[in-house]
Amino acid sequence: MRVAYFAESLPPNEDGVSKTLLKLSDYLDRNQIDYRFISPFKPESSHYLYDRVKKVSYIPFPMYSQYRLSLPFLNGVKYYLDRFRPDILHLTSPTPLGLFTFWYGNKRNIPVVSTYHTHFISYFKYYGLKYLEGLGWRYTEWFYNQCDITHVPTLSIKEELEDHGVENIEHIPHGIETEHFSPDKKNQELREIFDNNYPILLFVGRLVKEKDLDDLVEVNRELKNRQVKFNMVFVGSGPMTKELKRKLPQAHFTGHLTDENLFEWFATGDVFAYPSTTETFGLVVQEAFSSGVPVVGVDKGGVGSLIKDGETGFLFSVHDIETFADKCEKLLKNKEMRQKMGKTARQNSLNNSWDKVNRRVILSYQNLIKKHR
Repeated sequence: MRVAYFAESLPPNEDGVSKTLLKLSDYLDRNQIDYRFISPFKPESSHYLYDRVKKVSYIPFPMYSQYRLSLPFLNGVKYYLDRFRPDILHLTSPTPLGLFTFWYGNKRNIPVVSTYHTHFISYFKYYGLKYLEGLGWRYTEWFYNQCDITHVPTLSIKEELEDHGVENIEHIPHGIETEHFSPDKKNQELREIFDNNYPILLFVGRLVKEKDLDDLVEVNRELKNRQVKFNMVFVGSGPMTKELKRKLPQAHFTGHLTDENLFEWFATGDVFAYPSTTETFGLVVQEAFSSGVPVVGVDKGGVGSLIKDGETGFLFSVHDIETFADKCEKLLKNKEMRQKMGKTARQNSLNNSWDKVNRRVILSYQNLIKKHR
């Protein structure tokens, strides 16, 4: 089997899509399945993916310059693929790169798989484009119905897409690196940056509007008004960094972290706060669980699907600041409760290995190729 991936995100860019594709490529290598990437990103020459990536021209993504929109009809991509002779095409975004995938698949009679990684339509309201949501859903229905099958990470996203007319959906969750995101990574020295021994309320992710971080700012203020003792820590970077530092001068900002530094902060946190309403999955929620940390998250989308309310954390309704603060306060004040929930979350995470997940992806490919032939 030979697989061609069309990915708008790869290293050196780091996000949930990039992480997922790295885990998949590692599985393909170990199982001797040949693959190539078409992407506007190309890892540095020392990276194991370097020779498997065909870099294409791009323009910066209008709403977030860290991302890129490919211009795939340039750079001889068609001839590159003709030489590789893929059996299946797998796209990751509803962008011009995805449109090229359809064009090439139809031209060469090759089945097309997609993964619904990012809930782009939910971003519109954060950039003054809410009036485009209807058009966005019509495009989403048309785009994903061009695919032979669409993988989605949570059942809630599957139901939402089906409600908007998308067909041929298969639920395949994301995995977790339980050996890296582990309670064993806890580093008490990180707490020495504070002059107290208060519990840590942690957020990890891109510091952007669409993560609903304004809600987390309000929760911080509400908890301070209630005289709850805690330390707020933000792990990540993004365009909201300056605004958050201005609004929350007592919070600690680590900037973007990777590897051991990231694993240690996850495990050292006491409560993970995640208000984002735009997630298709919420990979950081699963990483917090694997690290033995309970999560207070919004009851919507991928986040709402992951949290078992009262067992691995707490849920609150969209933009319900008071309840969000209530749940955070409850865990911050009750060490025994958060430790119990953290242990349950960790135990549940041990069943979600990347190998199990990626085995299902390959089985999906095999079934589709057989059906297509």
